[in-house]
Amino acid sequence: MAKDMNFKQELVGCFGFPVAENPTQAMIEPAFEALGLDWRYLTLEVKPENLEKAVNGARSFGFKGFNCTIPHKVEVIQYLDGLGSSAELMGAVNCIVNRDGKLIGENTDGKGFVESLKKKSDPTGKSCVIFGAGGAARAISVELALAGCSKITIINRSIERAKELIDILEGGVAQACSQSLSTQMIEWNDNYNIPIGTDYVINATSIGLYPDINAKININISSLTPEMIVADVIPNPPKTRLIRDAREQGCTTIDGLEMLVGQGVIGIEYWTGKNPNPEIMRDSLEKIFSA
Repeated sequence: MAKDMNFKQELVGCFGFPVAENPTQAMIEPAFEALGLDWRYLTLEVKPENLEKAVNGARSFGFKGFNCTIPHKVEVIQYLDGLGSSAELMGAVNCIVNRDGKLIGENTDGKGFVESLKKKSDPTGKSCVIFGAGGAARAISVELALAGCSKITIINRSIERAKELIDILEGGVAQACSQSLSTQMIEWNDNYNIPIGTDYVINATSIGLYPDINAKININISSLTPEMIVADVIPNPPKTRLIRDAREQGCTTIDGLEMLVGQGVIGIEYWTGKNPNPEIMRDSLEKIFSA
């Protein structure tokens, strides 16, 4: 008698442009395998003008969900059926979840970052400088504020974009915080000196992303002190120039792989309802970058 067989694989993936250098698939699929799930994570290059079609394609194929990376984290919102609470606050989405046929936008970037940070420091009452004002900066700044940070400074080349983020922080986010929140925005023209007393320094831009691995972020490296925690959201390469420079200054660092794994764990939980092993995910990524 023939056995019951199922050759249908559940699908999730990543929409981005460019996306070829994104290593998420290399950590997600080993996590699925360890959970005994016959799922596939597809890395899909989607140009901005094709984003709506791609979202509709995900609906048609019955995707369980998908990630969005640069440049889609804000634009994708208009094509979704709803937003989770934190994604609605920050106005940026990186993880879409299929809930009973409805595509709901969540944001796991900031949550993943904060989980990594809490292993090294309690954010309560801390002062933070963030470079960038895009989707990653929105996610991180909102979650840091909700986690207790008391001062957030946004450094960005476009002061208009920085103001959009400051307005988000001073609006619904400040109301949701249990502590008072001080914000500041600075136009980023020359090398920036990190103020004395800063606890966290975070690069939330694409500066240093492969293939421009030696690109220099405009920070006066000598203004970094060993008391600071320096983080970079870039996963490829994990040891960016900023991370290397910060370590030479004696700073504690958080590389992009830590954030990538942290948000990936939450995404898998959203999609599957199961808890993946973060060590398997990190090990899979490290094998790639050490090859």
